[in-house]
Amino acid sequence: MSTKTSIEWTEMTWNPAVGCSKVSPGCAHSYAEVMAKRLKAMGVKGYENGFALTLLPNRLEEPLKRSKPTVYFVNSMSDLFHEGIPDDYIQRVFNVISRTPHHTFQVLTKRAERMASFFQGKKPPSNAWLGVTVEDRRFGLPRLDWLRQVQATIRFASIEPLLEDLDVLNLQGIHWVIVGGESGPKARPMLQEWVLNVKHQCEAQQAAFFFKQWRGWGADGTKRAKKDNGRLLQGKTWDSVPYSRSMKIENHVAI
Repeated sequence: MSTKTSIEWTEMTWNPAVGCSKVSPGCAHSYAEVMAKRLKAMGVKGYENGFALTLLPNRLEEPLKRSKPTVYFVNSMSDLFHEGIPDDYIQRVFNVISRTPHHTFQVLTKRAERMASFFQGKKPPSNAWLGVTVEDRRFGLPRLDWLRQVQATIRFASIEPLLEDLDVLNLQGIHWVIVGGESGPKARPMLQEWVLNVKHQCEAQQAAFFFKQWRGWGADGTKRAKKDNGRLLQGKTWDSVPYSRSMKIENHVAI
């Protein structure tokens, strides 16, 4: 079902599939996995299989029933381009996106190669923002090259959790960059200098920069509750998003 969310860069989540499997270090302490197991224990419909990949076609038409323009994070509890999701099911998701041009849909994947292959020779709907996770240099940075092959209106990188300094970033064709740390008892630290490196390169290459939160480790290198670490970077919040007429997030900034 579609639900409101506290994720700072979107408004609602839409999960026509749930569950996933690990493909890179960014998956090690998956929030979605923990939440799926919790929802299964609570008996929530749709999570009978816990974090095992599960298609939920009964949820496909949910955005069609909402007239208010909304920003949706698609498959927040899965990966739309997971190898276990058939191409025809992915196409059904994008058919719904095409039929609801008053909404904006944010699709984030770690399986960038499959996304590029799926869209080879065709263009995504203009209200679909496509993004990849970039948690480190080895696994994350190559995903940007696959993302650049997709003719999306907005391409974005979710650098969360940021696990190391990313060194030099090529942000050509990337419109938006989100940065955040990791939470949970086994959270790995994120250093302020790594975040600032990304921020400075966004400014130099004209990509919108959004700092989501510190989560488990603060700017001072101290581990504490994520709410205590907050989302200030050098005393400010950074909430830029790329301009789009369909984007309804409050306080958006055009670049």
